[in-house]
Amino acid sequence: MTDQPALARRLGIVDAVVIGLGSMIGAGIFSAFAPAAAAAGAGMLVGLAIAAVVAYCNATASAQLAAQYPKSGGTYVYGRERLGDWWGFLAGWGFVIGKTASCAAMALTFAAYAVPSAWQRPVAVAAVLALAAVNYRGVTRTAGLTRVIVSAVLIALAVVVTACLVGGRPDPAFLSGPWLGEQGVYGLLQSAGLLFFAFAGYARIATMGEEVRDPQRTIPRAIVLSLGIAVAVYAVVGVTALLTLGPARLATSAAPLADAVAGGSWGWAVPLVAAGGAMAALGALLALIAGIGRTTLAMAREADLPRWLAAVHPRHQVPHRAEIALAVVVSLLVLTVDLRSAIGFSSFGVLLYYLVANLAAFTQPTEHRRFPRWLQVLGAAGCLLLVATLPWQAVVAGTGMFALGIGYRVIRLHLQRTH
Repeated sequence: MTDQPALARRLGIVDAVVIGLGSMIGAGIFSAFAPAAAAAGAGMLVGLAIAAVVAYCNATASAQLAAQYPKSGGTYVYGRERLGDWWGFLAGWGFVIGKTASCAAMALTFAAYAVPSAWQRPVAVAAVLALAAVNYRGVTRTAGLTRVIVSAVLIALAVVVTACLVGGRPDPAFLSGPWLGEQGVYGLLQSAGLLFFAFAGYARIATMGEEVRDPQRTIPRAIVLSLGIAVAVYAVVGVTALLTLGPARLATSAAPLADAVAGGSWGWAVPLVAAGGAMAALGALLALIAGIGRTTLAMAREADLPRWLAAVHPRHQVPHRAEIALAVVVSLLVLTVDLRSAIGFSSFGVLLYYLVANLAAFTQPTEHRRFPRWLQVLGAAGCLLLVATLPWQAVVAGTGMFALGIGYRVIRLHLQRTH
């Protein structure tokens, strides 16, 4: 693959932070608080804190590894380098398959906000193809469009908070508990799992390691900065929604932020909230396409996916075949399957992805360490704990997904040895 053009280092610290925010402040912030409240009531704020701690541990592992291995592919590369080929494959497979499902879910979420139900599937496909075209044109265009989307979403969220606190009827009594719902500690951990996956997009920066200027300095800073901003935004919006609706109403809301705004005197702002939800879904989808494309590129370079996917466009310097293939697969999924409830399936793969990241970071020698090892131990334990809270259907589907990937690689290695 030495004749392939290289990816271009065009992203600075601001671009990297924006791409991270585009991945984290996505459609989840407009919908994740309802199931979190259903699981834990007012304790969803404790769940948010737990999710933030686990995310921080995972983020420090990703940041430390990205500084040592500034290549495309993220934990797929780190797992191979630190733990062995099979660990890297499991991380990469979980990321690509899980996040491909997330792409379809984000496209359908965008369409649900933007158009009537009869138009949702074709509009979702159009969104996938349009954003894949943006990614195809180069990473600077991806970063530029993400900056516009993130700005629009943050403005919409500012309107939500202002409308609720100024035009609504916030009640501090809603924050007084009970802090454990009917499911007790299990519900608390389940709320943490739901909220974790709403803002677990910081790895997107690491997967684009070959396109960041001064990666040893830029990537760790961007990961920690973008995660810190995202957690702060989620905390402010979550407290506001809880103050306005209360845990019972929040738990049953299909559109919690829109309902929170509609209940006050700023009802005119509800369309702005819907527009913000649509933009957030687009931002998450755009970042997902970029991240999956780079991980697919890395796996194809090592023949863990078909090698023809490793091509880099000579002019735009992006993994164009990987992104075209992804757009086709996601479009087919959007047209044939309802994946808006696919978070559990996606979560299974992503949690194992971060488990490998923590294990890989734990093995790094002193000269490459930026954070203490106990953070990686806590991060790995957190990933396993959150996996245990997933619905059994998600665990079964995720296990089947990994069995398929393992079978594929075993057959490929066997054929490679016999030829």
